[in-house]
Amino acid sequence: MNELEHQLDYPFADTLPEAGAVHEVAPGVYWVRMPLPFALDHINLWLLRDEIDGQQGWTIVDCGIASDTIKANWERVFDTVLEGLPVLRVIVTHCHPDHLGLAHWLCEGGERQRWQVRLWMTLGEYMFGRVMAAGAGSNAGGEGAARHFARHGLVDPELVDQLRNRKSYYSSLVPATPGQYRRMREGDAIAIGGRTWRVVTGFGHSPEHCALHSEEAGLLISGDMVLPRISTNVSVFDIEPEGDPLALYLQALTRYEPMAVDTLVLPSHGKPFRGLRTRIAQLRNHHAERLAEVRAACAEKPQSAADIVPLMFRRKLDLHQLTFAMGEALAHLHLLWHAGELRRVIGEDGVIRFGA
Repeated sequence: MNELEHQLDYPFADTLPEAGAVHEVAPGVYWVRMPLPFALDHINLWLLRDEIDGQQGWTIVDCGIASDTIKANWERVFDTVLEGLPVLRVIVTHCHPDHLGLAHWLCEGGERQRWQVRLWMTLGEYMFGRVMAAGAGSNAGGEGAARHFARHGLVDPELVDQLRNRKSYYSSLVPATPGQYRRMREGDAIAIGGRTWRVVTGFGHSPEHCALHSEEAGLLISGDMVLPRISTNVSVFDIEPEGDPLALYLQALTRYEPMAVDTLVLPSHGKPFRGLRTRIAQLRNHHAERLAEVRAACAEKPQSAADIVPLMFRRKLDLHQLTFAMGEALAHLHLLWHAGELRRVIGEDGVIRFGA
């Protein structure tokens, strides 16, 4: 546990749900943990006792990537946890593969097709997920991503070629998406299990991220917007190459700051914790420090995103991590550029750099 984590309260200590099992974090709210084949090796999913139109059952929040292991774990949950009751809906916080990947399979009732239910998402997340699943590429690979990062200083031809050939990254993890959905919007009140959950949208990490806040229960399903151990990735994508996602993300954090100090935060990665305002302050400080480093580097000489990566990430990165690091370095450069602190120039080599 690092120094910042000591400032947070982890009410379940080191308890983690076992594969195919759950851990109750509040009455009718269960924590499910699934493995991921990345450096970030897990995702937290949530199972909520529910009732819709007089029918007893369950709501699932987030899904995991499409993998045989996660499917088997879900089937074990269906067999041992649901008390013979069906899933009534599937809520997905945002379109990233670890959240949306198995939505189609879950909405169709798993391997045995036990039920057929509606997917709930925000419009921005649903449409963006459909676009990427249809083969439009993603920040993690494909021709667009390779060209995008090459323009920002990723000049190693082997790495660029690996990115270019990573065309099926998203569709391999999200092989299908439901053809219909129910739209969620900022401020919507959703009744789940006798509680009212308010939709809190957020931006910067993804197009229209949806968190769920139950003020009466003191619970926040935060998705990826507020994580306890790592900072949420905020990247400039090829599809929006002049975007300013970090400014959007920092502004979105203001929606969480008024929540009660003892709110139990249920994040998508890491462990449930209390100390929401403390964590938001930590995140703001983190980005302020990174912006100061970027500002100072650009004052010495113009910097590309690739130049900034080793300044912000002082460790060896694999290709998957490098795409996130490049996107995040560019997000910090863009915040200063859009604020008028940096100017953007295109060198004779075609690489975009930012100077004071």
